[in-house]
Amino acid sequence: MRVTLYSKSGCGLCDRARAQLDTLQAEIPHQLVEVNIESEPKLEARFADRVPVVEVGPYTLSAPFSDLDLKVALLSARDGLQAKDDKPAAVSRNQAIRLNRGLLFFARHWLAAFNLAVLVYVGLPFAAPTLMHLGYERQARWIYTVYSPLCHQLAFRSWFVFGEQPAYPRSLAGTDLISFGQATGMDENDYIGARAYLGNPTLGYKTALCERDIAIYGGIFLSGLAFAFLRKRLKPIPMWLWFVLGILPIALDGGTQLISVLPIPGLSAILPMRESTPFLRTLTGGLFGVMNVWLAYPYVEESFAETRALISAKLQAAGVGNSGSAIVG
Repeated sequence: MRVTLYSKSGCGLCDRARAQLDTLQAEIPHQLVEVNIESEPKLEARFADRVPVVEVGPYTLSAPFSDLDLKVALLSARDGLQAKDDKPAAVSRNQAIRLNRGLLFFARHWLAAFNLAVLVYVGLPFAAPTLMHLGYERQARWIYTVYSPLCHQLAFRSWFVFGEQPAYPRSLAGTDLISFGQATGMDENDYIGARAYLGNPTLGYKTALCERDIAIYGGIFLSGLAFAFLRKRLKPIPMWLWFVLGILPIALDGGTQLISVLPIPGLSAILPMRESTPFLRTLTGGLFGVMNVWLAYPYVEESFAETRALISAKLQAAGVGNSGSAIVG
């Protein structure tokens, strides 16, 4: 059974806890791993006013604690381990080492993993029109089908690739672009038809995500790349700023568009029917993506930094080294 003691230099209570554990060694055998919190700033910030801290199994004791408290924690942890020993071992020691190596690797490279996942997610919608253009219609339809539960895929609110225009909005949007109805001859109020319409060689083929979703995840990806260079200096934005710049613009643009088409008597006098433009969809979606990264990623980095510090400190204390070959206690 492994017991971790977090301590610091010149700590009388730490010396007492170490002596208590030494006294209990004969009665409750355990492997003591002592971690000096002064070796890692994250550990020092976390445990500065709490040492000595003893972790054994699911139990954590912070100073001050009595001899009885410590003994009860060790006995409870031992009983829990004995109960587990009655069952087949879930993982071997080598499997546990590999698992911890993987956890430490992910803690170090979480941002690259996040950015890669977002890149794939926002990149595949462009693969669909590319495949259509190259004549691989069946493979393109697979992508459209996979993304169909995730987006409305309305053609008049989507980007088009390999065509005369980058988009064909409804005439209600009031842009200088050829409208969807003019380009296709379809009824612009036929949402089912607009969802099913993929494009043709002249107009091009639509992306599998709409303009706003492309902007959201594109914003997340680009700001995630920027965060790789700013992660040590960037602080989370306050919630009010996230709401004003991230939530409010997209809510107003999308919300007023949705509400304006509701069959409510007298609504048109207050809010005329409107259709957002490709520019507004991109702007509000991009702001939403960037603001979410600015709010969340600094907290994620802080959490993983603490995880890296804890694992590295335990590896160092256990004499394993800092290569990631950790041992699960």
